[in-house]
Amino acid sequence: MEIIVAPFVVSIISSALALMIVIVDGIVNNYGEVEIDINNGKKKLKVKGGAPLLHTLSSTGIFVPSACGGRGSCGACKVKVLSDVGPHLPTELPYMSKEEIVENIRLACQIKLKKDIKIYLPEELFNIKKFKGIVESIRDVTYDIKELRIRLVEPNEINFKAGQYVQLVIPPYENIKEPTQRAYSISSSPSDKNHIELLIRLVPGGIATTYVHKYMKEGDLVEVVGPFGEFYMRETNADMIMVAGGSGMAPIKSIILDMWERGITDRNVWYFFGARSKRDLYYVELFQELEKRWPKFHFIPALSDPLPEDVWEGETGLITNVLDKYLATVIPQDTPKEGYLCGSPGMINACVQVFDKYGIKDVYYDKFA
Repeated sequence: MEIIVAPFVVSIISSALALMIVIVDGIVNNYGEVEIDINNGKKKLKVKGGAPLLHTLSSTGIFVPSACGGRGSCGACKVKVLSDVGPHLPTELPYMSKEEIVENIRLACQIKLKKDIKIYLPEELFNIKKFKGIVESIRDVTYDIKELRIRLVEPNEINFKAGQYVQLVIPPYENIKEPTQRAYSISSSPSDKNHIELLIRLVPGGIATTYVHKYMKEGDLVEVVGPFGEFYMRETNADMIMVAGGSGMAPIKSIILDMWERGITDRNVWYFFGARSKRDLYYVELFQELEKRWPKFHFIPALSDPLPEDVWEGETGLITNVLDKYLATVIPQDTPKEGYLCGSPGMINACVQVFDKYGIKDVYYDKFA
């Protein structure tokens, strides 16, 4: 005998099950109020339990860096935990060294606040702010990279080191139900405290890049959090060997403009920018003009796969091969050198291998998440 259940009965049962799930979740995961003790009592927060430490801290105005917005895919939101919160999760271990595991360094986005917790945070994190701004301009610099210029309004000034980044807050849209944040390096000079400029490359399926490329428009109100990061020019006399590709241009551009504006032109700077074809190149005129006015600045764009219509007469091949060639035959070998890299993990790892070949150990990089 076949039993037929009326659609309205199915609907009632489904609704009842959904309600039961909500009630059970509220009971089982109701951790009540918990305390976050920061830096041995310097700051104590009473918060509602149950949410990740990263998001709870940000809701109180304390912003821990997170390039992926709390998805557990960047490993940036590391904090030192001074109390017992259980063993490291499998989602944390890929981002931890043996020393960090011993010191109980954890990912703030993976720690769920179930009880009182004690943590240590670097003092500089207390100076991180959330800024409101207006999209002053948004323009294509290549077919898949937009230059986003934001005028800050609240507060209306930001202090940052050239090379640092901010987290851009993306509002809900389409099927994205909650605000999210993504990290982008600042490409403008620190001298312009009223604006920040970001270079955002379209990534298929990317929550933030899709929003910026398809929905954001001039005049929109946006929020950014920052500044973050340890990628900046070191105060030495070493030659600077800089390598970037794609939107990795951003922090390098900021550092170079800052050096020029502050008159730090006595250091040799070699900037290698890798692209596939000519349509992937941008700001070429800016750096070529700078090269004319700054004798110790050298700009070397290279195309790995130039098209016939590009009529390209510059360097060709992978940027790491071009870097290797210059270190072997052009750049003086008897001077101290530092590496500054920004791009994909693959590019950075390959560049580090080239640097190792020539004994360059001081390498600083901003690796895409």
